[in-house]
Amino acid sequence: MGVRKREKAEQTKEAKKLLAFAKLNNCPTSPRKMRLVADLVRGEKVERALQILKFSSKDASRKLEKLLLSAIANWQAKNEDASIEEAELFVKEIRVDGGSMLKRLRPAPQGRAHRIRKRSNHVTLVLGANNNTQS
Repeated sequence: MGVRKREKAEQTKEAKKLLAFAKLNNCPTSPRKMRLVADLVRGEKVERALQILKFSSKDASRKLEKLLLSAIANWQAKNEDASIEEAELFVKEIRVDGGSMLKRLRPAPQGRAHRIRKRSNHVTLVLGANNNTQS
């Protein structure tokens, strides 16, 4: 029983070594605008994703580009001996969730007020590696 648990733990440890993630919390952009850019790079290889984000005119793409570079750096810190080109990194998962909301009031006619919701989001980016050389 102890041997099986140890083997299972080693397998999950190897699987986690192929993954790297980065998080961006409380980004002051609406989740809908961020999802438009996130959908462009989901499932793409890292080099292509960086090119897409670099040449996109959306403001959210600048923030996602920095997040992707951070995830690549995290992967390099985990796998110091491996090279990025051989690992074939790709964007395995990118998730955009709603963050906290700043609520403001804007004056409206006849003494009323309209509520303004300034939205923010949380982005989680997971990189995966296609390592065919290890088998």
